[in-house]
Amino acid sequence: VQLVESGGGLVQAGGSLRLSCAASGRTFSSYAMGWFRQAPGKEREFVARINWSGGSIYYADSVKGRCTISRDNAKNTVYLQMISLKPEDTAVYYCAADKGRVTTTQTYDYDYWGQGTQVTVSS
Repeated sequence: VQLVESGGGLVQAGGSLRLSCAASGRTFSSYAMGWFRQAPGKEREFVARINWSGGSIYYADSVKGRCTISRDNAKNTVYLQMISLKPEDTAVYYCAADKGRVTTTQTYDYDYWGQGTQVTVSS
C-alpha cells in the first residue's frame, strides 16, 4: 500500500484545513487508517483512527471536537477535517495504514506510512 497525503498548508489560528490521503491498491478497505503528526523536536503522536468500515473512530484528546476523520473506500481515500486550528497544531501530518483490527495509537502498530504534509498555523 502506498499512501500520499495532501491538503496541508499555512493557515491562521482559528482556521480550518482538510487533509487527504490517497492510497494505492485494491485492499484499502481492509485497512484501518490513522493520522499522526510530528512537530519539530517532538515524537510522532497519534491524532485519529478510523476502522475499515468507518464504524469505529478514535481521537486523541488534544484534537477531540476539532478534528473529524472519515474515509471513502470507493475512492481509496481517508480525510482529516480540522477546524479551530491552533499554533500548537503545527506539524507534519502523516497518514498510516494498519492491517490489524485492534484500535491502537502506537506508531509501531501501523504497517504503511505516507511521506507527510506540512501544516503550519500562524498566531
